[in-house]
Amino acid sequence: MSEEFEIRNKVAENTSLVNFDLASLRPAGKRLGVDIKDFLFQDLILKEKDFRQKVAEFNIEEYRDSYVYVYCSVDAIVPLWAYFLLANKLMSTAKKVVYGSQKELELLLFHDAMETYDFSNMQNKRVLVKGCSDFNIPENAYIELVGRLRPLVKSLMFGEACSNVPILKN
Repeated sequence: MSEEFEIRNKVAENTSLVNFDLASLRPAGKRLGVDIKDFLFQDLILKEKDFRQKVAEFNIEEYRDSYVYVYCSVDAIVPLWAYFLLANKLMSTAKKVVYGSQKELELLLFHDAMETYDFSNMQNKRVLVKGCSDFNIPENAYIELVGRLRPLVKSLMFGEACSNVPILKN
């Protein structure tokens, strides 16, 4: 006489709580920086002919399928066309190229990810946004997330299940 019993978590089945980890939107891939200083004469002056030659000789293979941020670590006057030229070269192999720091790159990557993410599964649900991550998430990504979730969710909380901070209730 064997009777099978199914173990069900009725609390989990009947709850409208959605745990959301913003880190899940972070695209995988290398983040690499290119310092435009390395293309300048004596690290300070842009000579067009020399600059164009250095860009032409620049080995972009190490940037293949990477997220690249272009910056200038010295106080030099760099005309905008120089960034165009370098970005054009990098874009043939990189996944994305931006001007700024690695933090600014991350901010744009999170923005792009939120633009395409389908948040409809959070409609009229209680949402708990995870507060800790293995890497630094830009603060603005959390602010943008609040803006996207406000009109959808029943309530929004931040932190961990055992110690969350209520943000809003609709």
